[in-house]
Amino acid sequence: MTSPTIEIPPSVAAGEPFEAVLSGTVRPLADDVDRTGRFPREGVRALADAGLLGLLSARESGGAGGDLRQAAEVIEHLAGTCGSTAMVLLMHYAAVTVIDRHGPQEVRREITQGRHLSTLAFSEKGSRSHFWAPVGTAVPEDARTVRLDAEKSWVTSAGEADSYVWSSRPLGADGAMTLWLVPAGSAGLHVRGDYDGFGLRGNASSPVTGEGVSVPRTAMLGADGAGLDVALQLALPCFLVLSAAFSLGVTEALLELTARHLGAAHLEHLGRSLAEEPLPRQHYARLRLRADALRAFLDDTLSALATGRADAQLKVLQVKALAAETAAEVADGAMRLCGGAAFRRETGVERRFRDALAARVMAPTTETLHDFCGRAGLGLPLFEEAR
Repeated sequence: MTSPTIEIPPSVAAGEPFEAVLSGTVRPLADDVDRTGRFPREGVRALADAGLLGLLSARESGGAGGDLRQAAEVIEHLAGTCGSTAMVLLMHYAAVTVIDRHGPQEVRREITQGRHLSTLAFSEKGSRSHFWAPVGTAVPEDARTVRLDAEKSWVTSAGEADSYVWSSRPLGADGAMTLWLVPAGSAGLHVRGDYDGFGLRGNASSPVTGEGVSVPRTAMLGADGAGLDVALQLALPCFLVLSAAFSLGVTEALLELTARHLGAAHLEHLGRSLAEEPLPRQHYARLRLRADALRAFLDDTLSALATGRADAQLKVLQVKALAAETAAEVADGAMRLCGGAAFRRETGVERRFRDALAARVMAPTTETLHDFCGRAGLGLPLFEEAR
């Protein structure tokens, strides 16, 4: 396979290659992916062929050297079209931030060539959404290899990704956790059942168990015991910001579908459309305001990160919480405004409604983020349990 040509414009989402992926592959298959719950391999393959798996990869590795704002645009537009495809790419980008800094050159090169899909494997059965406190272990086997054991609770692209950025307790050093790059074909890895969920039905989010998984010590990503610091500096900001972009994309799709319904549905006995009625207009306006406020907050968060502003960390923590609740509120409002039509699959509203609720429960959850923000505002450590 030849490497894809990666020429990334300032606005990736406005470029012809990305629009061709959306219109030619992702959009036509979105309903089928949701209905059947199958992994969106065709969409992921089209994104890979367009060079978008390497969007955040460094140019030195053959990547595009893109930034988080460009990635956010891609995720937003994908999420409004097919939430499952967007979530697969989102988790890949979060994993790539770690791999591109600490992973082996051959894997970094495969990512930029569109031949390697990765994902995060942080949340565990024993510590649930408290990703910063893994209970999975890493034990020396000999001078060169390490044994990993863990019960990962929900891993996006489980059984489909080529590698997992895997967390464990430290091998021997102090610290909260250590990160590893675990090839998906490693002996001892088991995907525990297919995902059959409420929303994001094609994102293959399933438990993954590691039983005596042997990896070389060189698979360690960063220093032993420094995994939480690596996650906080790289993976977590990417995940939180792109999760907000995901929620925004679903929110915008819901508002577009709602506006279309309000304009097309008529009260024939009055000779007016629903858009011409004051109450539906007012409800729609409130939802539109919520979406616009979220977009402004996300834009400011990206600016804070890009310029190294003092409030960047707090903004990153706030933005996913705000986005998740905005998407849920707009989804509920869209269902109400569209009435019985919203319950029919062909309208597209109920699919986005289901996808919109996912961000609330993906770690760190909205409640956890509210606690983090409170801790940050009151001068307390974010991860007290991990200390």
